Amino acid sequence: MKAMVLKGISSFRENKTPLALVDMPEPVPGEKEILIKVSACGVCHTELDEIEGRTPPPAFPIILGHQVVGKVAAIGRRVTKFRTGERVGVGWIFSACGHCSACLEGNENVCEEFRGTGRDANGGYARFMTVSQDFAYPIPDIFSDVEAAPLLCAGAIGYRSLRLANMKNGQNLGLTGFGASAHLVLKMVRHKYPDSGVSVFARSEKEQAFARELGAVWAGNTEDEPPEKLHAIIDTTPAWKPIVEAMKNLESGGRLVINAIRKEETDKDYLLKINYPTHLWLEKEIKSVANVARRDISEFLQLAADIPIKPEVQEFSLEEANDALVELKEARIRGAKVLRMD
Repeated sequence: MKAMVLKGISSFRENKTPLALVDMPEPVPGEKEILIKVSACGVCHTELDEIEGRTPPPAFPIILGHQVVGKVAAIGRRVTKFRTGERVGVGWIFSACGHCSACLEGNENVCEEFRGTGRDANGGYARFMTVSQDFAYPIPDIFSDVEAAPLLCAGAIGYRSLRLANMKNGQNLGLTGFGASAHLVLKMVRHKYPDSGVSVFARSEKEQAFARELGAVWAGNTEDEPPEKLHAIIDTTPAWKPIVEAMKNLESGGRLVINAIRKEETDKDYLLKINYPTHLWLEKEIKSVANVARRDISEFLQLAADIPIKPEVQEFSLEEANDALVELKEARIRGAKVLRMD
């Protein structure tokens, strides 16, 4: 099968083509696994973190990709949840131990044995992949393959972030950065909290215009102040500056939710600008988002189908995976980027 493979840590400053197109043997499903013929796979900022070593895979070579949609091509002999020909999706959570207290409470996202798709096991930048039947999800018919792919991570992690923001209808939300996840959060807020306003902080004027197009009440630069203080802010950027700037825009008792698996080191000195009275006083909170649990994906897929929420998508071929990643690295973003296998 064809696959785009990462063979080692690489810097985009020195190498614009970190992934290599290779021929690999088609994987064989285990007893409780399904073989998926991949039709689409979303491109996520986490892939940049893997490539550049901020959250490196434990072994190389590795096939990246954790927003996977396709059809079941074969099943293991003990599979009971799916049949061949069914359309399924796979998200960032590839597996967890299943027996620790976190798993038993439905919080597999913080299990010590959490494994990420496309990092700890081969993912969806390929024609085929295998996964346990317990970590695959039926895809609602309302979505095309390309539309469904970003929902499995950008949508699900946005759903978890919004849940952790503890918002109420009528309260104001801020979004720092406006890529794949944030634009889906905005759509969720407009449905779940119709009396709430969303303000967007983004460096790009194109992203600001896109946010207004989708219903943001205000959009400006990272350093700008919105017309009103915000009850919650969700940060989806790889940098530290937006976090510091966001804290000064929080209402008293407000919460900043950081939706990022890692932060880059390029601007960490910006943390020295934190001033206690301005940024933290009046019981402001900071909450991180760690991965996703299975219920985040399954609940969000149903919510997205009911609303419905459909992402804005830019399509690339499998062979163009490096081009999509470079655009993501350079913040050339409108909605989500998705690889099509056909």
